[in-house]
Amino acid sequence: MKTSNPVLSRLGQAAERERAAGYGPYGPPAQPGYGQPYASAPGYPAAPPAVRPMTMDDVVVKTVTLLGVTGVSAVAAWNLIPNSLLGAAWIGAAVVGLVLGLVISFMRMANPVLVVAYAVVEGAFVGLVSKFFNDIMGYSGIVLQAVVATFGVFFLMAFLYRARVIRATPKFTKIMIAVMGGLFAAMLINFVLSLFGVSTGLRDNGPIGIIFSLVCIVVASLSFILNFDEIEQGVRMGLPQRYSWTAAFGILVGLIWLYLEILRLLSFLQSGDD
Repeated sequence: MKTSNPVLSRLGQAAERERAAGYGPYGPPAQPGYGQPYASAPGYPAAPPAVRPMTMDDVVVKTVTLLGVTGVSAVAAWNLIPNSLLGAAWIGAAVVGLVLGLVISFMRMANPVLVVAYAVVEGAFVGLVSKFFNDIMGYSGIVLQAVVATFGVFFLMAFLYRARVIRATPKFTKIMIAVMGGLFAAMLINFVLSLFGVSTGLRDNGPIGIIFSLVCIVVASLSFILNFDEIEQGVRMGLPQRYSWTAAFGILVGLIWLYLEILRLLSFLQSGDD
């Protein structure tokens, strides 16, 4: 099955290689001349087990697992990291999380260990950022509001995708990839300039900062449509079960991004009320 999604194309090629090697969902290849798997013939070693294709349930279970790991890590970081080390721990978790995210994104094979490690590190990062806004900045209750809003948006996008109100057409996919790339480039440039004391206003509490946060929230919300489409097509293509970790990783990334943007926007709005 052909697809315009580059991620699915790469994963689909990996699945085809596994099937060609005899590890696909249909089991190992038959021994020439016998018409049956070679493992059934006397004197041959046992055949490797067939790889079960992933299902929607696999993705749901892996996603819930990663969310649980992220939540536990966030709570632990919030309670164990003192305020005096908040900045250093925050930066360290952000850097490690970024490296792990890039490694996972560019790998050709799903790696559950790396995905779980990413959830642990990003959980610590989210916990520290949440603690900063809630305790240091004094925006009491902002974390719960951001969590409720994040999952509310996620389930809304799931409903819209299920009802086919929004579909991941090839044009939609190309536009989303371009826009997300542009946003991340803008955030990276803004971060580098901030190190030299230059403020672009993208992350400040002002009109530009609020508009930029709103744009990020909209794009992060729409990115779930790409995730849902990848999962649906991946199941249809018969990708191996372990790729459910990759699908769950994509959803986790989107949830964390959306949560952080909503948290920032709520801080702007609460600051304006003071």
